[in-house]
Amino acid sequence: MPKVVYINVSFSYHAKMTVTEQIVIRTMSIADLDEVLSIESLFYSTPWKKEHFIHEIHSPVSFPFVQTINGLVVGYLCLMSLFEESQIMNITVSGKYRGKGLAQMLIEFAVKTAAEKGAENLVLEVRASNFAAISLYEKNDFVRYFVRKKYYEGLEDAVLMEKSLKYLVQE
Repeated sequence: MPKVVYINVSFSYHAKMTVTEQIVIRTMSIADLDEVLSIESLFYSTPWKKEHFIHEIHSPVSFPFVQTINGLVVGYLCLMSLFEESQIMNITVSGKYRGKGLAQMLIEFAVKTAAEKGAENLVLEVRASNFAAISLYEKNDFVRYFVRKKYYEGLEDAVLMEKSLKYLVQE
């Protein structure tokens, strides 16, 4: 059964206007890929290809989700979970929706889903120059545990981070 979470949230798009939007986080499908790939290509110098997302959709250890506002894909999360560890493989929110708490929702969703899968740790990697993402992860109790030198295109370091979920995992 696909996982679906409905959230009603108010956003201020302009100083004098607040709009209530319905945010849904649901399992990614093939039908979502055009919108997902459009977002992916805008924000990554080496974006994932369609085949990569298709693999995520069909893999028994991968759990890809999209985040929609009124039916429009505005973000996505690819989570892999194997034994006692889960990994955020990809997490992205579309440009005009950044800074509105949507990435926070996806991180909270990843933590909850990983714990439900029995993971004791949730790990991720992030470009060392992505200060906003690193700050958000640290705010969510992720800690840095390793740096992969020149990992991205042989030029930029990757920061590996983890969060313990042992307190959430039900024995």
